Amino acid sequence: MFKGSIVAIVTPFKGGKLDEEAYRQLIEFQIQNGTSAIVPCGTTGESATLDIEEHNRVIDVAIEAVNKRVPVIAGTGGNSTSEAIELTRHAKKAGADASLQVTPYYNKPTQEGLYQHFKAIAQAVALPQVLYNVPGRTSVNMLPQTVARLAELPEVVAIKEASGDLGQMAEIIRLAGDKITLLSGDDNLTLPILSIGGKGVISVVANVVPKDTADMLAAWENGDIDKAREIFFKLLPLCQAMFYETNPIPVKTALALMKKIQGEFRLPLVPMAEANIERLKKALRDYGLL
Repeated sequence: MFKGSIVAIVTPFKGGKLDEEAYRQLIEFQIQNGTSAIVPCGTTGESATLDIEEHNRVIDVAIEAVNKRVPVIAGTGGNSTSEAIELTRHAKKAGADASLQVTPYYNKPTQEGLYQHFKAIAQAVALPQVLYNVPGRTSVNMLPQTVARLAELPEVVAIKEASGDLGQMAEIIRLAGDKITLLSGDDNLTLPILSIGGKGVISVVANVVPKDTADMLAAWENGDIDKAREIFFKLLPLCQAMFYETNPIPVKTALALMKKIQGEFRLPLVPMAEANIERLKKALRDYGLL
């Protein structure tokens, strides 16, 4: 259902509030450069610091700006099942094509708890669901057996895998590859994940270089492995630069340096350290972006 270069888009702020004009321009930049789908309110979109009203507004603006040209996969997850259901209901009503559902963080549910959480959302809201496994952020790892159980639910169509464990991802494909689409959740591993059967990436670096990210995925799909590999290795230093500090600090800083947004964050995120800004500037210059 979903494939190619999917951007986990940043949420630009201005004066402490959503900068709607800059946000719409970012979405246009993505669509004009071949991005396959837009994910508002993911981790990269600082969803954890948006209140419910803001969260819904960010999704509304994305859906309006996209205007059905590509799918919108709304980030509506949370560590409260009832809140995730509430956010997902709004996203469906607003016209989202799917929801992105992160594994509940901090409360560290068991594998059965994870299953029941995602099942409850699926039963409450008939909207395609993309699971999101990112143990480095949530302190819980969803195992392949749990993913395979969830893949039996008609609403569960894909998983964004950011565990960093290729063996685990291969096991998901072995157990449920005919029922669920595997998407890379780590730009540094996109090509290896494609090689085991992944179909795309939900990307951070695509915020900055959407065309190259889309071209890499298109080359792979068209069977031009050499071209895909060439673009991947060109992108790799920039992918690494996006994690000089906690995401989304580097990518928002990069977009600010490119004059696309204000370099504004919400606490507890703070501006990038000066030494890392210089490293980031070098990576952007080396790539030809500055």
